[in-house]
Amino acid sequence: MAGGAAAYYVYQQLQPVSSGEGTAVKQVNVPSGSSVRDIGQLLEQEGLIRDATVFSYYVGVKGMGSRLQAGEYRFETGATIDQLISKMVSGDVIMDTVRFTIPEGWNVEQIADSLAKEGLVDKQAFLREVNEGDFSQFPFLANIPEVEERKYRLEGYLFPETYEVKKGATEREIITRMLSQFEKEFKPEWREELQRRQMSIDEAVTLASIVEREVVVDKERPIVAGVFFNRLRDEWLLESCATIQFILGKQRDRILLEDLKVESPYNTYLHPGLPPGPIASPGRASLQAVVQPEQHDYYFFVTKKDGTSEHYFSRTYEEHLARDAKSRGSW
Repeated sequence: MAGGAAAYYVYQQLQPVSSGEGTAVKQVNVPSGSSVRDIGQLLEQEGLIRDATVFSYYVGVKGMGSRLQAGEYRFETGATIDQLISKMVSGDVIMDTVRFTIPEGWNVEQIADSLAKEGLVDKQAFLREVNEGDFSQFPFLANIPEVEERKYRLEGYLFPETYEVKKGATEREIITRMLSQFEKEFKPEWREELQRRQMSIDEAVTLASIVEREVVVDKERPIVAGVFFNRLRDEWLLESCATIQFILGKQRDRILLEDLKVESPYNTYLHPGLPPGPIASPGRASLQAVVQPEQHDYYFFVTKKDGTSEHYFSRTYEEHLARDAKSRGSW
């Protein structure tokens, strides 16, 4: 009878503590070097367990004593002892984190400026990592051509997204996080399709970055990608104003004729084919548009200038001139 009573007592003490007012969250700091009994006393004081001694005994029986990790934890009242132990064994501690957002279409310098302004990186250290850092753990970077004309090696691969990183993360850690996101987003079937068309990932990212900067309305991205593919196929110049904006280093509402004559390998009004590398970080829609472009016979497009940010598309230069006049309200 005495043994049964003791067993029942232990069983009762191992049951979750009910707060009576629903689930609450308790933040508990487990100092480094704490013994199992110390931890039990902390949990008992916070009302998370019923008996520190029973807790210590239970942890010992399960052989978990040496595996409980120090740190700051958030525990829910009503959690079982096994749930509390599991959290401490896995080291599921509260991390002091910071969030930041990289918009679609930003280039490396804009990203570096923004992160530096938020106090997350040293701009020059960030740019050095972009050009010189070892990120060989990402196989997709191996296809980036080593050409002097390329301004930033990882331009286009710092995926635009909202990120949460631990406070104090290094420039390398932040870049690694963005490259990991790119790897996650660039689907295996996209790679297979590019291989079928004999197009490298870097070429796809380069063209996607141009589409990103040229287009605002997502439904038009596959159409514009198709325009550029038609021009490339027929050995026309790409003639993308977005590449001129990249050369100028700032956004202009109006591109002048003299701007189109600026000598740069990125000037697609002067040099045939794709530029030496991406001009910005393309988002999902632009990447998919290049992998799966719309098939058509358009060669030209011009903004409607009606506030929709959409475009008129044309098959011939004469039709394009008429569309351009219409967009300016003179047709």
